[in-house]
Amino acid sequence: MLTIRVVMKVKISTNEKFHAITVLEPVVAANMTAALHDLCEPFLNKKVKNLLLNLKDIQKMDSAAADGFLALRNLFNANRASFVLCELQPFVKKYFEQNEQFEMLQIAPTQREATDIIFMEEIEREFTD
Repeated sequence: MLTIRVVMKVKISTNEKFHAITVLEPVVAANMTAALHDLCEPFLNKKVKNLLLNLKDIQKMDSAAADGFLALRNLFNANRASFVLCELQPFVKKYFEQNEQFEMLQIAPTQREATDIIFMEEIEREFTD
């Protein structure tokens, strides 16, 4: 059996409430979903669990990648953490809308608005604890 590890180019920055990951790839394909999951899941074991994914460079993705984003959103929600996507390019946004995933994901037009969503979700979690 041959195992091929896919490397994904990203930029990661951290502040007191969330980690921001900018995916620096023009295409996210099915073979990258495991790499995306492997990149994101360990943040759930950190003190700051919230994750913001900036997708501004992604011009194209396939259904497995879209399903991967949804699976990550569900995983983060189950662990009381925020998972927000932002700066989607028109093709990616349209893809999510056509496949009825847009409403299931937390998506913001800009990184600033994604940050606001994370802060609001943090406040909501504080009130429900």
